[in-house]
Amino acid sequence: MLKSILIVGFGGFIGTVARFMISRYFQFNLASVFPWGTFIVNIVGCLLIGIIYGLSEKGDFLSPEVRLFLTVGICGGFTTFSTFSNDAFLLLRQEEWLRFAFYTSLSFFLGLLAVFAGRIILKLF
Repeated sequence: MLKSILIVGFGGFIGTVARFMISRYFQFNLASVFPWGTFIVNIVGCLLIGIIYGLSEKGDFLSPEVRLFLTVGICGGFTTFSTFSNDAFLLLRQEEWLRFAFYTSLSFFLGLLAVFAGRIILKLF
């Protein structure tokens, strides 16, 4: 278990730093109200996790440790949106239409509500 924690932690460090650098780059180089940095990071993260899991399904290209490092570590540190999107994709692939709709809509709306609630709570104290 310690080995897995270290693998994920090191990958998370790399992914987090990459997210910070890429987001900052777009934030400073594109004058826009639209959050381009976050948007680009989320889409790139989804592409990366799709490629990694696609390679995993094609054969023994990636050991379980490398897959853990790349997906949970780097992609997880880079953006949890990629994991969310992959989970949603798996539900679609399994033709779990109701679970897909429930998972995606509930994740989005409760996530938005939680951000709002967090801000309200801070205003109260």
